[in-house]
Amino acid sequence: MKYTVEIEIDKPIDRVIELFDNTDTMKQWMEGLQSVEHLSGTPGQPGAKLKLKFKMGSREFEMIETVTVRNLPDEFTGTYEANGVLNTVKNSFIKLSDTKTKYVTENEFQLKGFMKVMAFLMPGAFKKQSLKFMSAFKKFVESQN
Repeated sequence: MKYTVEIEIDKPIDRVIELFDNTDTMKQWMEGLQSVEHLSGTPGQPGAKLKLKFKMGSREFEMIETVTVRNLPDEFTGTYEANGVLNTVKNSFIKLSDTKTKYVTENEFQLKGFMKVMAFLMPGAFKKQSLKFMSAFKKFVESQN
C-alpha cells in the first residue's frame, strides 16, 4: 500500500527542519509516544536506529526507526518496523515562501498477518493516522517561536 500526504506549515523551512530533526521534541507532538531510545549509529544519520515506544489506549507497542537517507530539506527517509508492519516514509520539505513550508510524506507499507487484513478492511485508516501526525507536527511547529 502506497500513498502521499502533504500539509502546509506557516513557518520558515529552516525552523521546520530544526524542529523535525530534534528527537527531544517528538513527545510534544507525536500522540501516544512514551519514550525514544537511541539504539545505534550516529543520531539522525543513515544507519542510525531508534526504539520508539507508544501507548494508544490500552495498547502498547514498540517501533524501530532506521534512517536510510538524510538529505534535508529534500529528503529524510526511514523505515519503521513493528509487529507485522514495515513502513518506509520519505519526508520532504519545500520552501513555499519565507514564512511557509510544504511538508510531504510518501508512505509505503508492507504488511503481514492481521495488519494485512486491517489494511484491506480499512485502507483509509493508515492515511488518516499519517495526516493526524502531520497535523500535530504542524500545530507544534506553528506554536514555537
